[in-house]
Amino acid sequence: MSKQAPILLIDDDESVTVSLSLLLKQAGLASTVASSPAQALDIVGRQPISLVLQDMNFSRQTSGEEGLQLLADIRKLEPAMPVILMTAWGSIELAVQGMKLGASDFITKPWNNQHVLQLINTSLRLAQTTEPEAISRQALDEEHQLGEIVGEHPALLRVLATVGRVAATDAPVLILGESGTGKELIADAIHRNSPRHEQPLVKVNLGGIPASLFESEMFGHVKGAFTDASTNRAGRFQLANTGTIFLDEAGDLDRTSQVKLLRVLEDRTFQPVGSSHTQHTDVRVISATNRDLNQMIDEGDFREDLMYRLNLITIRLPPLRERRSDIRLIGMAHLERVADSYGVGPISVDEATWQWLETLDWPGNIRQLRQTLERAVLMSGKQQLSRIDFVDPALADDGSEQTTSGETMTIDEMERLMIANSLKQHDHNISKVANALGLSRAALYRRLEKYGLSTSQ
Repeated sequence: MSKQAPILLIDDDESVTVSLSLLLKQAGLASTVASSPAQALDIVGRQPISLVLQDMNFSRQTSGEEGLQLLADIRKLEPAMPVILMTAWGSIELAVQGMKLGASDFITKPWNNQHVLQLINTSLRLAQTTEPEAISRQALDEEHQLGEIVGEHPALLRVLATVGRVAATDAPVLILGESGTGKELIADAIHRNSPRHEQPLVKVNLGGIPASLFESEMFGHVKGAFTDASTNRAGRFQLANTGTIFLDEAGDLDRTSQVKLLRVLEDRTFQPVGSSHTQHTDVRVISATNRDLNQMIDEGDFREDLMYRLNLITIRLPPLRERRSDIRLIGMAHLERVADSYGVGPISVDEATWQWLETLDWPGNIRQLRQTLERAVLMSGKQQLSRIDFVDPALADDGSEQTTSGETMTIDEMERLMIANSLKQHDHNISKVANALGLSRAALYRRLEKYGLSTSQ
């Protein structure tokens, strides 16, 4: 195996380059140093370099233009070489400009040593990873644990290949896609195939946290921090330490909370509410949203620097209408789970109905497809479904002859209908009905009483 080329450290502050050189040496990484843009470009032009760690400000000019020009010149010489920028916390906007010019990531001074090493190793690994020319679902399943992700469409296979490539790194991943496309399943797969898979995966719905509770929920609080703080409470970042944190609905986070999140993602430190003690967290960050973050940035609703901190790798999930060939595979897999869950025999759908379902746009994507199939099973009581059994008004796109209820059923209403259909199917034989539904006779009798259903025909 060939020896890896050294990392180039560019900073006119000797204390910075000495510290970083020692840190890299302890991690088994070679480095070389440049104190000026001219010296840096000379080194890049005449010897192999694996990665550049570059300061954005130099003594002669502190506004950042010289750093941006150096980045642009390095990118011209070595377009594929990863460049990580260094800047002060107050100059993150400058680092964002650098990201637009092609930098792979940025760190702020003072830095966290562990975070710097993770970032370097991640960037090096991603730079060495190439996308396979041909992808098969079988090959992906043999190499990775993909869980409940169902499908063989090329667009999905490309997503799963990306999951496999980035899972082994600590790269922050932003998952984009419409509601119901399976973003959480992708997050699960990334964590499951990562070196952190034995550590916690903490899931947070950022859209469900009020701004007033954000710090307490994410960073925890100490006893007495506020009126209802009767005990110490660990926050989500503490719970996720050494593991993965999944920040769902990231686009719904308010601007004030965005600043607080950016700070902990940058330096990996936080303080619980009411505490003066700073805690460190070592987490892999995966986020997701169904919103257009670029449009939100243009409208002033989302911080551009936070987006760049979240999306070193972006995974875009295709909507179900763009992978229609997977509709049947997803549906059949879900019907197996429905049959197991309700203790009924195999459930099938006739060919004409499958073909019809494959023509629908499914605005709610996989979630809507699954709910529609399950509802059809519960309402029809049949094990062979046809088009007439699909009573979701949202599917009546052309005035077809299907029956529509015009109402949304509650869980209790669906359970009542399921029991009533099972009574009819088994001629009110309580033992057979209980067995089919996976209930004890006593539990079945309680439900019959609850829903006012008779045990006799």
